Amino acid sequence: MLTYQIMYKALVDKDVSYEGTFIAAVKTTGIFCRPTCTARKPKKENVEFYSTTKEAILKGYRPCKVCNPLEKLGETPNYIKNILKELNDNPSLKFKDWDLTQQGVEPSKIRRWFLKNHGITFQAYQRMYRINSAFKKIQNGEPVTSVAFDTGYESLSGFTDSFKSIFGVSPSNSKDKQIINITRLETPLGTMFACAAEQGICLLEFTDRKMLETELKSLAKQLNANIIQGANKHFDLLRRQLDEYFEGKRKEFTIQLFTPGTEFQQSVWKVLQTIPYGSTYSYKQQAIALKKPDAFRAVANANGMNRISIIIPCHRVIGEDGNLIGYGGGLWRKKWLLDLEKQNG
Repeated sequence: MLTYQIMYKALVDKDVSYEGTFIAAVKTTGIFCRPTCTARKPKKENVEFYSTTKEAILKGYRPCKVCNPLEKLGETPNYIKNILKELNDNPSLKFKDWDLTQQGVEPSKIRRWFLKNHGITFQAYQRMYRINSAFKKIQNGEPVTSVAFDTGYESLSGFTDSFKSIFGVSPSNSKDKQIINITRLETPLGTMFACAAEQGICLLEFTDRKMLETELKSLAKQLNANIIQGANKHFDLLRRQLDEYFEGKRKEFTIQLFTPGTEFQQSVWKVLQTIPYGSTYSYKQQAIALKKPDAFRAVANANGMNRISIIIPCHRVIGEDGNLIGYGGGLWRKKWLLDLEKQNG
């Protein structure tokens, strides 16, 4: 079974035996590569892996110009290599059947090759490549109108429709929106997603949390933001402090947080952060700390809306009878975290 660790080691070692088994995508550059790519290797936390080139393309990644991952080693005809090189050099190109015929290429052959090797049509690949290039340009501050025509679109409305169908937002809104970066973190309790805006960490959740998709949509709406994979100035400190926590060496977090919510939710989350390492509160104790002793049900609901696990420690809240209840990451994780803190408290 291919694990993240195995694939990353194969990527670092340029192990040819893994050719065709996975695609490596680099979050900081938006590029995807084959396992044997000779380009400088990215940090582990900046890589995610896909089974096919199609998956990487649909996630917004572009093929690497160094290793040419759309070409099959020893199998890609020269005429396809030439066309891919032209597209890499100029994403605004749109090869139609007539253009291919003029180059001596049978259109049906290139269509079959793309479907067989990448699971998408040649025309679909060209559209995705153009629109992904356009997104990068808009995020870099280029005007929407010039980007539309520079990337080969004949009308602004056609560009807008294509852009919205892929990114779920119009080009002009994507330029004005705030950016929330998202990354994966590996922990002893499983993989987590972390999100960060300019103001700080705004989400830290286990990837199997049932409410994760709802939380991401809510966060994007509240902040009028696009959530995209990539680096953020807060991620390195987050990784370091989480590692120290799981090693039993850190009892308090100093990472900057950003927690949009109602005034009541904010007050509940602040009380959560006052619960000492290795200690537990009941919902009623939380309510009393808020000077609202009858509001324990509302407190429990606000705890459930907390998007930043571990750092805002809702795992330290238990039932009044001492039983473990109500943890979005799963009660087994709650017990594990409490046991960790008890051992190192």
